[in-house]
Amino acid sequence: MNDVYLFDAVRTGRGRSKPGGALAHRTPLELLDTVLTGLTERNGLPADAVDDLVLGVATQTGAQGGNLARTAAILAGWTRTPGMTVNRFCASGIDAINTAAAHTLAGTAGLIVAGGVESVSRTPMYADHAPLFEDPDVVERAGSVAMGIAADLIATLEGFDRTELDAYGARSQQRASAAWQAGRFAADVRAVIGPDGEPFAADEAVRAGTTAEALAQLPPAFAKLGANGQDDLVRRHHPEVGEVRHLHTVGTSPTLVDAAAVTLIGTAEAGRAHGLRPRARVVSVASAAVDPVVMLTGGQTAVEHALGRAGLRPEDIAVFEIAEAFAATCLKFQRDLKIDDARLNPNGGTLAMGHAFAATGPILAANCLGELERRGERFGVIAVSGAAGLGSATVLERIA
Repeated sequence: MNDVYLFDAVRTGRGRSKPGGALAHRTPLELLDTVLTGLTERNGLPADAVDDLVLGVATQTGAQGGNLARTAAILAGWTRTPGMTVNRFCASGIDAINTAAAHTLAGTAGLIVAGGVESVSRTPMYADHAPLFEDPDVVERAGSVAMGIAADLIATLEGFDRTELDAYGARSQQRASAAWQAGRFAADVRAVIGPDGEPFAADEAVRAGTTAEALAQLPPAFAKLGANGQDDLVRRHHPEVGEVRHLHTVGTSPTLVDAAAVTLIGTAEAGRAHGLRPRARVVSVASAAVDPVVMLTGGQTAVEHALGRAGLRPEDIAVFEIAEAFAATCLKFQRDLKIDDARLNPNGGTLAMGHAFAATGPILAANCLGELERRGERFGVIAVSGAAGLGSATVLERIA
């Protein structure tokens, strides 16, 4: 069988998903055009080189509806590239990568562009009016609590206190600020012209100078939501829980942002045909599902599955890039897998730089590749947890 290689990864910056956000004026297709053009220009790929385009999109309606991957391929001039849009909620971008790897491994494609896009400004969360979030009967039967409530539930069940959460949130901000100052993301980010006519190539949500002491002053973000019925929904599914301790704030929750990111996946043969040098090998992949009420530990379970399939242990991994779906999930991941601080999101994460749903996975891939190359290390892992208890992960091996 063919080995599957990752040749490159390109992304936009991350703009706050609100009016006046740096990318709010751009459609999802415009964000995709930036990264698709950037990827092909940087790698000298002709329009007919890409056998398929697989994109994750978590909210597939409106500006993000209608098989956005095929639309983006046509607008990029890739008229013979089919295009497929996938949805595993926040894990969709990693699933796009894993789907591309599976097709490549099966020998059905030579080169595939895989990634994700999300303009939360244009297509807000819940804009698709899904039964999982809006049908009262489905919400009750599935235990479909809000993600912030699930995060507070995890903090409650795992015994984390507010001080630990705030310390993690501050660490993410401080690391992200230091990484940007050191230029660690510069090679990955393709500029988008902002509303002021200037190029935007940054992560807008980073707050330099954030401290745990400052975060400690913020009020709990989800206490009112819990009191308005969400805590009762938790207890109907988990009567043993008792009181849900509401500890997460806006400082320990991921900021929502707009972004697009893509990777270039393929076989060694296809790479040689186009003069490409592999940066990493896709070693193993996994998707998982956990209790939909607790919800946000699916990425951790997927990592455990992917490591097991690869015959690796957590101590074999030099860099873990996981989506920071609230501080408590990161602390649980770190504690359960016994990961030291230096290996977990060493350049900050989505608490600081923002979460663009389906775009987050390929952004993590770019981060992981860059950090493995800087360290000269071998193995890295990317993972994202999503709604309804879903999660996906990928194990990468740097090619020296």
